Amino acid sequence: MNLLLVAHGTRDPAGPRVVERLAAAAAERLGVPVRVGYVDVIGPTAAEALESLDGPVVVVPAFLAAGYHVRTDLPGQIAACGRPDVVLAPALGPAPKLVEAMRTRLDAAGWRPGKRIVLSAAGSSDARALADVRVAARLLGRRCGQWPVPSFVTTAAPATAEVCGPADFIAPYLLAPGLFHRRLAELPVAGLAEPIGDHPAVVRLVARRYRQARRVVPAA
Repeated sequence: MNLLLVAHGTRDPAGPRVVERLAAAAAERLGVPVRVGYVDVIGPTAAEALESLDGPVVVVPAFLAAGYHVRTDLPGQIAACGRPDVVLAPALGPAPKLVEAMRTRLDAAGWRPGKRIVLSAAGSSDARALADVRVAARLLGRRCGQWPVPSFVTTAAPATAEVCGPADFIAPYLLAPGLFHRRLAELPVAGLAEPIGDHPAVVRLVARRYRQARRVVPAA
């Protein structure tokens, strides 16, 4: 049974490379064909990627929160294909395995217990997506022994630039490099972690989403 991993999309070439590595690792772990699609900015679109796949498909949204793209845009694109053998899994986040990856990235950036953490997400006008970010901050807090400040690069409040200080470490709630991570890199802080990326914990999470969803894929 095929897996279609759908991400947001970015013009930064480093972003798609991360998604492709994540897809390749998931294919190796699951032993199934895996393709990549995007909902915005670049292609192939989810619909175009589905056209290249024969047989049942599980679509896993490579999103860290269930905002507009996950709840409206992507389901609409799938429905427009008119295929009964496609099922949409839940978004990747928020989830403890993402927090495992974030902690690894923070440690690599020089963070140590006791240093203040600011969690920074892309931002959204969708209340559910913002709530998911707050859940992610709580999960990270349990892992790191503090209450990280949830903030946003753009669109939503509070803005990361307004709540971080020179002694703080930023934990990006971002899957891949791109414009938002570059903006965070401009802030005067003690350390900026890398995006979550294709950390082994994220690969395991993709595999879990796939296995859970494939149980309900209808026959073609």
